[in-house]
Amino acid sequence: MKYKRILLKLSGESLMGSQNFGIDPVRLTEYAEEIKAVQELGIEVAIVIGGGNIYRGIQAEKTGIDRVQGDHMGMMATLINGMALQSALEKSGVYTRLMSSINVETICEPYIRRRAIRHLEKKRVIILGAGTGNPYFTTDSAASLRAIEINADVVLKGTRVDGVYSADPEKDSTAVKFDKISFDEVYRQGLNIMDMTAFTICQENNLPIVVFDMNKPGNLMKLIEGEEVGTLVTDNA
Repeated sequence: MKYKRILLKLSGESLMGSQNFGIDPVRLTEYAEEIKAVQELGIEVAIVIGGGNIYRGIQAEKTGIDRVQGDHMGMMATLINGMALQSALEKSGVYTRLMSSINVETICEPYIRRRAIRHLEKKRVIILGAGTGNPYFTTDSAASLRAIEINADVVLKGTRVDGVYSADPEKDSTAVKFDKISFDEVYRQGLNIMDMTAFTICQENNLPIVVFDMNKPGNLMKLIEGEEVGTLVTDNA
């Protein structure tokens, strides 16, 4: 297998499926089955999930809510999504642990690095909620940080598009998809893959990123088996 330990980053919006808000049970089940198939191969799986399908902290300013308070509301949204994904995974027979960067001990464990690694070694899927636990940091930043901490081989950013393009393919018919691209080239072209903090963490620690379409069945497995899916961002591109 190409990777032994992965950090899978899922957006909250991806859980909406065909809905305009909330969690689509069909999409949730599909994700759980995809993750289960990979985990059964012996791959150690950590997951960071956003909360944009419920609430985004950056919305706070528009509603008159203090940004810090809004970001904490967003962290709670990621925990709701984490609980939903945990339920779907356990229903399919996968042992999981939901861990949080903020203290919510009645529903999940606190995030402790060594404990998280131990869960992975015991072949449990870990879901890392509440972002970094700090306002002004995105769940992309949390994904990059946690991936470094747990010694993941790669960040797999599951999105609704099939990779990184030179421009928005929905707006520009001449947009070109990259199979591989370097961190430096992403900076030079101003491509939007992750927020700058998250992206820089990966670059400084030589942690590759793969951007791929998580909504296409089988893509996650293809990546694990070494097929070229999506766009690989690495210093060696």
